[in-house]
Amino acid sequence: MNGVRGSHRHAGFAAFIIHRLSGVLLALFLPMHFLALGLALEGAGTLDGFLAFAELPWVKVSEWGLVVLLSVHLTFGLRILALEFLPWQSARKSWIGWGAGFAAAAGLLFVVAVR
Repeated sequence: MNGVRGSHRHAGFAAFIIHRLSGVLLALFLPMHFLALGLALEGAGTLDGFLAFAELPWVKVSEWGLVVLLSVHLTFGLRILALEFLPWQSARKSWIGWGAGFAAAAGLLFVVAVR
């Protein structure tokens, strides 16, 4: 026995975990977002310094990760709402695939648009 419950092997459990983790990671991003907004209020020079920092390659990769996290959290959150409020029961696993596909497409679109 490997200690993993049968329900934890289900694709829905993976979607649950990914949705929760994306929410936590997005919450960890919020202080940086508020810092950028605060720097904008301090003046153009301070904001320009932050924007120069934002052009670093690893920051661009982080922005891509943020877009993917946002789209994963959005689509899996909509999946949860659909499970709660809609009568459709047969297509649950396909919603996970559609959500992951949408998140991947949003990430690819971001990479193409940013270059």
